[in-house]
This record gives sequence, C-alpha cells and structure tokens, in this order.
Amino acid sequence: MLALQFAYMLVELVGGWWTGSLALIADAGHMATDVTALGLVLVAGQIALRPATATQTYGWRRAEVLAAIANAAGLFAVGGGIVVEAVSRLSAPQPVIALPMLGIAVGGLLVNLLGLAAMGTPGHGDLNARGAWLHLISDALGSVGAIMAAGLIWELGWTWADPAVSLFVSALVLRSAWGLLKDGTAVLMESAPAGVDVDGLRAAILAESGVVGVHDLHVWMIAWGDVALSGHVVSSESSPDLLHRLCALVRQRTGITHITLQVEPPDFLEAETHV
Repeated sequence: MLALQFAYMLVELVGGWWTGSLALIADAGHMATDVTALGLVLVAGQIALRPATATQTYGWRRAEVLAAIANAAGLFAVGGGIVVEAVSRLSAPQPVIALPMLGIAVGGLLVNLLGLAAMGTPGHGDLNARGAWLHLISDALGSVGAIMAAGLIWELGWTWADPAVSLFVSALVLRSAWGLLKDGTAVLMESAPAGVDVDGLRAAILAESGVVGVHDLHVWMIAWGDVALSGHVVSSESSPDLLHRLCALVRQRTGITHITLQVEPPDFLEAETHV
C-alpha cells in the first residue's frame, strides 16, 4: 500500500504541474504525508510492542503518541501551504486543463479508498492509527474536491473553483490536525481523561468509612486509552478490607484498572508538600 501511495503521489505531482491544478498539487503533498504517516504507524507500532525495561518502566507505548503528533505537524504544514497558495490563486486565477485533471483526481480517490479499505476503521484508543486514518480520509476528500473542481472548470469554465475547493479541503485537513495534536498533547502532559471527574472521585474516596484525608491523587494517561491512578489515603482504619473497597470504588466510577493507592495512618509523616 505504501508503494502504491508513493507512486500515485508522483502521478498527482506531475499531473498538477501539467494541468495547472492547485488541487492536484495539494493532494500530492497530502499524499506524501500519507506515506509518512503509514510508515510511522508501522515503525511506532513495532516500538510500542517492546517490553518494559529497568529504565523504560512503562514500556514504549508513547512512541505511538509521538508519531501521532508528527502526523499532526505534517497535516498543519500541508493545510497551511494550501491556504497560502489558494488565496493567491483566487485573486489571480490561472488556467487549468480540466479533463486530465478529472482523470487523475478519480485515480487518486480510488487509491485512497483502497488504502482505507486495507486499513479498516481504527478504534478511538489507537491514537497513532487514527492519525494515519485521518490522513487517508482527508486525502480522499481532497480527491473528491479535485473531481468537483475539474467538473466545474470543464463544464462552466470556473477556474476559481480549483483554489476554492482547495481552501475547503485545507479546512478539513487543519481540523483533523488540531484534534490529533490536542489528543496527543493531553497524553504527553499527563492530563486526566475527559471522562474522569477527579474532584468527584476525591470526594467519593473521602466519603468512604474510615477515610479522613486524600492527597497526591493523580490520574494520567500512559498512552491514549491506557489510564493510571495513584494516590495516598489517610485512614484511621487498619482493616485490610479498606484497600479492596477503595480499588473497587475507583474501578466502578472510572473503569481504571491500573490503580496504586497507599493507605497511611493519620500520624504518618511524609513529604511536606501534597497535591
């Protein structure tokens, strides 16, 4: 699939230069990022499977996040470049050879549909694969836009349709890039997932019998969809059943299974600064 994407990228690049179509050139640039994205999926996926070590104690799962952010950067670069050139062409439309542009755009759409079929729809938790999938979806939309522009130029002579459609496609590309960048950054910043109410969870733990305090409660993502929790619970109760109750509470409210809780007596002295 990578070889087919790369080969057709060259076809669209040459075809865009020959026909004068910005939409084809933009689609070729986007397809170049597709090739990079699919390559990153393969490489990062292999790295993420490597086992944890004494220094990489969480393993290598965040390799997928780094690759997803690299994909987002590629989408931003392509989308921004399309916007600049499209604005320039709207003020000074250039002639476009519509019929060969149409044929090349149809071929590009078929290549992208083949790529989507081969890849399937990734789950929300697979951030890296979702980045590559967004590349392919955006590129397929770019091909659809190029087909529409070619039809308008061929039938009505509307040369402005080429940069206008390119602007619309660039908006889709930039929107995809923003969502991917936001999700990847949330993992790197160790943010709590949107569905976890940390304050509500803290209150629920405090409401448990025997609990008199909670501090250093942290919820973060090791990788997208892989959530961990740690915290210190101050309790006057010495029953071993307390830890089981608290872990069951966390699992029930959040679905988190990677739980580390330390139960401390009220007079336990530890670090002076607690969060």
